Amino acid sequence: MPSNPMLVPHHLLVIPKRHVELPSELAPEERHELFETVIEFQEKIRATSRGMGCDVRQDCRPFLPQSDYKVDHVHYHLLQRQFGDELYQKTQIFEKDIFDKNRLSKREMTQEIEALKSLLSLA
Repeated sequence: MPSNPMLVPHHLLVIPKRHVELPSELAPEERHELFETVIEFQEKIRATSRGMGCDVRQDCRPFLPQSDYKVDHVHYHLLQRQFGDELYQKTQIFEKDIFDKNRLSKREMTQEIEALKSLLSLA
């Protein structure tokens, strides 16, 4: 279904049939159906024009109240993207500065890997 409000033209939402707040609450068959649908529509969006991209996004922000911009149910945003589009010009153009400022050294990267292993019980 179309998103309202839209971040970019043809901004779609893919929503599971059953109401859940987190992807982990979906049954395996629901996850499969949901992701197959996301992949299908991502490929259709990409096929609309040469060089077209498609971002897939799912937000989990329980710290924000519900509003027109945030709802408490799982849904995936499919955002048709092209180089220099309005979303890039207004927001993502600044990501390069953030990434450059927060670039990790090899030592810091090793420390981050170890911290993530511990946090996610992967050790």
